[in-house]
Amino acid sequence: MRWMYWLAIPLVVLVGAPLLIVVPMSFSTSASLVFPPPGYGWQHYAAYFSDYAWLLPTANSLLIGLATALLTLLLVVPATFALVRHPFKGRALGRALVILPLIVPNIVMALGYYLYLGNLKLTQTYLGVILAHACLSVPIAYLILEANVKNFDVNLERAARSLGASPMKTFWLVTFPVLRPGFLAAGLFAFAHSFDEAVVALFISGRDVPTLPRKMFESLRMESDPVMSVVSTLLLAAVLLLTLLHVASRHYRSVRQRQRPARRAARVSHSYR
Repeated sequence: MRWMYWLAIPLVVLVGAPLLIVVPMSFSTSASLVFPPPGYGWQHYAAYFSDYAWLLPTANSLLIGLATALLTLLLVVPATFALVRHPFKGRALGRALVILPLIVPNIVMALGYYLYLGNLKLTQTYLGVILAHACLSVPIAYLILEANVKNFDVNLERAARSLGASPMKTFWLVTFPVLRPGFLAAGLFAFAHSFDEAVVALFISGRDVPTLPRKMFESLRMESDPVMSVVSTLLLAAVLLLTLLHVASRHYRSVRQRQRPARRAARVSHSYR
């Protein structure tokens, strides 16, 4: 199996090289995107954190991403339970319609959203961008939750209902804790998809609601501003930090679970003293 490791090296280089190149470019002293950098400094970071033209799109993308994730979950959770738990005529068609945006090119979807939201006077508004991003995020979130709901043991809900729990109480105390990782994963994917979306933003957001991908696209097209490498580096750092926090939290929970029997035994022995 050694040959598989040798094949993995070019793949790692192919995927990782573009990511690693932007880091030294963010510290470059050049006024344009040049690699290798002629010198190193912090001026591009200072330019990013002092330029309202970059900070506003960043804040907009964060706000729109969070709102998109919330709206996507509000739409997908009931739809997933309906399509997975309840057989009815047209269920296959309903599922196909939910995942349809994954098949249709984004440029086609963007044009449709532009015409439809334009008739509703929602272009160049936060609400219009959030609605468009949520529609694009629904298929991804649905497929994640669908797998989780299918693997959920419905006997847990039946046991709770047999003990007198209401449907809402059963959901919050039984179903939600078990499916919470799936909800979080669906929300994170919806946020990431919204934060990274550029095609729809070019059609819908306009100048009034600039998003970070739109700003980066316009900057690359107009002037090749090296501040883009700063944005890319900060995003890579955020992803790396979240990954490390996730690994650390899983390790902490694993250690806690291994220590739980010992702590329980210690409490029992202490109670008999």
